[in-house]
Amino acid sequence: MSAIEKLGSSLVRAIRKIMKAPVVDEAVVKELVKDVQRALLQGDVNVQLVLEISSRIEERSLKEKLPPGISRREHVVKVLYDELTRFLGEKPAKIPIETGKTQVYMLIGIQGAGKTTTAVKLAKYFQKRGLKPALVCADTYRPGAYAQLKQLADRINVPVYGDKTEKNSIKIAIDGVEKFRKENYEVIILDTAGRHKDEKRLIGEMKKTARVVKPDEIILIVDATMGQQATAQAKAFNEATKIGSILVSKLDSSARGGGALSAVSATGAPIKFIGTGEQIEALEQFVPSRFVGRLLGMGDIEGLVQKVREAEISVPEKKAKAILSGKFTLTDMLGQIEAMKSLGTLKSILSLVPGAGANIPDEAVNVAEDKMKQWKYIIQSMTKDERADPKILNSSRIRRVASGSGTNEKSVKELVKQYFLMKKYMKTFHRKRMPQKFLKKLQRKF
Repeated sequence: MSAIEKLGSSLVRAIRKIMKAPVVDEAVVKELVKDVQRALLQGDVNVQLVLEISSRIEERSLKEKLPPGISRREHVVKVLYDELTRFLGEKPAKIPIETGKTQVYMLIGIQGAGKTTTAVKLAKYFQKRGLKPALVCADTYRPGAYAQLKQLADRINVPVYGDKTEKNSIKIAIDGVEKFRKENYEVIILDTAGRHKDEKRLIGEMKKTARVVKPDEIILIVDATMGQQATAQAKAFNEATKIGSILVSKLDSSARGGGALSAVSATGAPIKFIGTGEQIEALEQFVPSRFVGRLLGMGDIEGLVQKVREAEISVPEKKAKAILSGKFTLTDMLGQIEAMKSLGTLKSILSLVPGAGANIPDEAVNVAEDKMKQWKYIIQSMTKDERADPKILNSSRIRRVASGSGTNEKSVKELVKQYFLMKKYMKTFHRKRMPQKFLKKLQRKF
């Protein structure tokens, strides 16, 4: 479990404690404040910020007049939500997206912060919003930097400019940006070399690159695993060249996620994006209220809907009617497994559902994810006829499928059983004469 998840679990436990208390008096509020302090400090949030947040929670919980129809316990939970949101920034920072105009984003940060992967994630983010992105590799220090960027960018069909023979990174940056401007690319993402705050030559190079390229925005990539060490780095970068926004990478596996969040807030630059996984799609706009809602186990239905929309899952009308009439094959089932995968990990999806993320044990989620992977391999090991009609799967066929998928006969039989249960459910669903309105919802992209 990452530090962000631990922080969320600790805060959820603190809320449950106050919800179960017979009476919410001063002693209960003070106990909540101690629990919150402990949770934030264990998440490596800056001590001064912890004291400031906890002090405001206690003062508002005990002194504010209760709104009409709101109980003391509900008010305390709302205060906790409000103060954590205020700490992270009450409103999401705006992301300028303009079609028909070229915008240049320059990525900076220390080596190992994940800039190259993040550059491609950003390209994908803008691509999904109908813009035409391009990448420029201006890292001449790290061996294989261009090859890594190109390999990842090819997966999403985004062009990359780089020159493996040129040692002057500033020239590469200028040439790359100029090339893509002429070709009318709407978003140009400039990936620069990683540098430390004490590397004066590299910091100077970064300043000069920013001065000649004149990016629309400089984005500082902060590794969430750095903890409070990120404070000095962020301040040094901000002093060298004004940072427009922050992107916190590796937030899914963070060892000191709270520290990174508090550290970057000290620079005055807003957090605009967070990296939430290894997949190219695992990047999302940082919305403080939604982030806090997920931390407190309140879920993020809006975020879940957005993920589904971006996955571009659609079912043609003919296929929708066939599925609802029970003509549901294992090929269709495989398609649904792939669609789920495109939304992210099961754990990340559950974290968006109110209460689900905090109530389902990690072991159960892991078992479910393993099961889905297993089913995918089993279906892929079947012939076209077997996928269309699993009834033909006799003992010898099951043995072959189990062997080909690296599983066992029991797992194959379990999948087939689940398939027939789903098919039966679909027929029952169809007999209830679902209205045309439902069919249209199923057909269109969520």
